[in-house]
Amino acid sequence: MSEDRGDGQRLFVGGEWVEPDAGHYAVTDPATEETVGWAPEASPEQARAACAAAREAFEGWSRTRPEERAALLGRAARIIRENLVPYADLARAETGATTGTARAMQVGVAAARFRRYATVEPAEWAIAPQINEAGPMGRAAVMGALAVRQPVGVVTCVTSYNNPWANPAGKIAPALAMGNTVVVKPAPQDPLSVYRMAEALEAAGVPPGVVNVVSARSVAVGEAVVASDDVDMVSFTGSTAVGRRIAEVCGRDMRRRLMELGGKGAALVFDDADLASAVAGIGTTFSFYSGQICTAPTRVLAQRGIYDRLVDQLAAYAGRLKIGDPAAADTVVGPVISHEHRARVESYVELGRKEGATVVAGGERPPLDRGFYVAPTLLADCANDMRVAREEIFGPVVAVIPFGEEDEGVALANDSDYGLIDYVWSGDVARAFRIARRLRAGGVGINTVGRNMEAPFGGFKKSGVGRDVGSYALHAYSEIQSLVWPG
Repeated sequence: MSEDRGDGQRLFVGGEWVEPDAGHYAVTDPATEETVGWAPEASPEQARAACAAAREAFEGWSRTRPEERAALLGRAARIIRENLVPYADLARAETGATTGTARAMQVGVAAARFRRYATVEPAEWAIAPQINEAGPMGRAAVMGALAVRQPVGVVTCVTSYNNPWANPAGKIAPALAMGNTVVVKPAPQDPLSVYRMAEALEAAGVPPGVVNVVSARSVAVGEAVVASDDVDMVSFTGSTAVGRRIAEVCGRDMRRRLMELGGKGAALVFDDADLASAVAGIGTTFSFYSGQICTAPTRVLAQRGIYDRLVDQLAAYAGRLKIGDPAAADTVVGPVISHEHRARVESYVELGRKEGATVVAGGERPPLDRGFYVAPTLLADCANDMRVAREEIFGPVVAVIPFGEEDEGVALANDSDYGLIDYVWSGDVARAFRIARRLRAGGVGINTVGRNMEAPFGGFKKSGVGRDVGSYALHAYSEIQSLVWPG
């Protein structure tokens, strides 16, 4: 139940901090189960007002020089870096991420993304002249052309709970750099960090209405910011099920969309792989956000020659990881986001048992008095048709499936509704690259789970539509306009 609280967070609409119509609700620390703060519950009318404010601000903001927009993003990056510790402390409390993850991968990456788009890039490029054999006037003509990036307009950014800093920054920064205005609807579990980001942008000098933030648990608020007639584009990160509903709304109104959805990453480990590297990479599923990340290598395809050794080493790795207080320096695995989500993850582990999988690590709730913890869990003897191998669990759970020859491994990897990030481990780098080209995934990690933040990011199949990150995000948040003239 929401309630009115004078000390609660306010909405950010049209450059003003506004009291929410529907009161406030508690944001819970998943490690302590205590209240972190009070988030505002916007009404659908306030959500639509935010979209209207963004529409009103668009004309002025889109006409500013790119250098001015870049300078503002640079100032925002500096403010975020200067407040890294308190911002990261809040992110840790809201999400349950460890201190190291909150500082480096949440707040640190957010600052880096604002700094990245503070670099002005060319918004136009020449196209080679073309000789038209017979133009409209019946004679040959030489035509010149220029391709120009134009802002889309008002962008609704619906963000995920697993990273309330890097994910919104990855949408807001390139959208603003291109001259768009934004309405941000953060995940209801951890919206307070996004309001700190809005404060940083306000302090950096963002004009009223250019950035708006409205939070709520009510589905009606999310629907309002997606369906508003003032919105030209929706950028969404979240589940495929919700993404499908958003896509239906966008499709009816021919609204642009960028969608980064679910994943069930396949990690192919061949007989000649460096097993230590493979174990460390796959082990990030247990530690990084406690598996609450769509890029995690949660579906391991192990060639039979190394299957038993890989299972043994992964089980040992999982058993060594310190589970507990995210604020402690030696903690590796923190909690999942809520008690509801813990129950969901645990139900999948039990389902795996019923399907015939063998639980070789984890599978039981850690003996901690408080917090929504799930032990790193390894399921062996899996088959690719099991639900634990096909559905996104979004927790520290890894399923291992054996395969024989190369073609079988590739077929198993591609036998999935998802296609976000896959992985290949092999000592034969040429073979690894050859296999990567056969995988139906938007990205493939070769002997690594690391990412190049300038490489395009997005998925095949039900893992999403479009690409962002680096220069690709500038294209994602822009329309391409052709200017043509007689040469």
